[in-house]
Amino acid sequence: MAERLPMWKKWMYALGQLGWSLVSFAIGNALVYFYMPPETVNFPQFIQRGIVFAGLTIVGLALGVSRFFDAVTDPIVATLSDRSKLKLGRRRGFLAISVLPFAIFSFLPFLPPSANNFALNTAWLFATVIIFYWFMTMYVTPFFAWMSELGHDPNERLLLSTLISITWAIGYVIGTQVYLFQTLLEKAGFEPVRAFQLVVIVYGIIGFVLMLLPIIFIDEKRYCESHTVNEGGLEAIITAFKEKNFLIFVFQDLLYWVGLTGISLGLVYYVTVLLGLPKEQASQVQLIMFLLSFIFYVPVNFLAKKFGKKKLLMIGFIIFAIDFVFVSMLGKYNVSPIIQSYIVAILSAIPLAIFGILPNAMVADIAEAHGRETGNYKAAVFFGARTFMQKMGQTVAGLIFPSLFILGKNEVNEMGLRISAIVSLSFMILGYILLIFYNEKKILKTLGFAFEEK
Repeated sequence: MAERLPMWKKWMYALGQLGWSLVSFAIGNALVYFYMPPETVNFPQFIQRGIVFAGLTIVGLALGVSRFFDAVTDPIVATLSDRSKLKLGRRRGFLAISVLPFAIFSFLPFLPPSANNFALNTAWLFATVIIFYWFMTMYVTPFFAWMSELGHDPNERLLLSTLISITWAIGYVIGTQVYLFQTLLEKAGFEPVRAFQLVVIVYGIIGFVLMLLPIIFIDEKRYCESHTVNEGGLEAIITAFKEKNFLIFVFQDLLYWVGLTGISLGLVYYVTVLLGLPKEQASQVQLIMFLLSFIFYVPVNFLAKKFGKKKLLMIGFIIFAIDFVFVSMLGKYNVSPIIQSYIVAILSAIPLAIFGILPNAMVADIAEAHGRETGNYKAAVFFGARTFMQKMGQTVAGLIFPSLFILGKNEVNEMGLRISAIVSLSFMILGYILLIFYNEKKILKTLGFAFEEK
């Protein structure tokens, strides 16, 4: 029987999450900023800006195409990991193979090879971002699947999910300070673009070291039960999507990620364009947002055990919807712009804690329940399918939101930004409606757990 993971090794696992959170921040959240900077940011033009095809921008197409590739490869990597016989283990081995290129390609998209050859830089952008997402999938999908196997019951999986939510948020918060660090380096004499590039490179190096920790310290064969998969790769994916509760879960998750990614891509513009504040305020807003969310991590854990994860997710959708209504009217309230930016941070804190902790624990429970019912323990397939839908949501957002930001013009403008917030709001409402049909009681009954109804 597999041993339980000691608490300090749980933290080693969680620090791997901090590493990939930091490494993936810039491409996921600042690529549009780098290639389509606000007017107040003096970056050279590396690619053609504005609409280029069917209402889409080059950077939007790069995000969309790479995210689609990323989503498609998730189930492929998942099935390969589930069926792997690597010496280090079917999860740990994949992490070891992918960790270095994952870190290197996190900053290469921000180092375009030419100062004025837009075609070459466009090709470089597409190639490096696509390769980045391949190695990210090779690390992240087995990493999440590992949680299902390192956690031996729903409460332990909830604990692991909480720890990686904490470290993810820390990594994200550090990532959001890229604009502040850029400004500090500018004051030290660096050109704006060089300052930004240096910060992203440092993120890649620090993230690489942190991502090594679970590989070094966690012996997969010692702490995980040895399970087999008796299905072919395609069959395993199909049967996962035939699980009704899983299907409902991943579609509400898709809707959530479309809305959240749109707001994340737009935050620096909401702050600088709608509120007229300096770009550094966007870093402060995100920092406050995530620091406040930490306050709610313990209550979310307690309430999830008592009332179930589904109810808390529904509350999260409601609060985010209120938040996005507020964002759509930023700059119109009879309150100082600084206060308005802080209200956005406060409203976001609770749902960020809820959505940061619970979805991974829910997928782990679904995967374990399926394994007990069928004898096929394929956690990577479930996490791969979940991240496939998540990334499809991010793909949709990457395609449509840059175009919404510049709606009717060739530059980011007020009307486009307000409409983008309303679009995000609509996705949150749809996610709430879909989650109503999720049957959490059935899953917990299979696992032998229950929560109090109030």
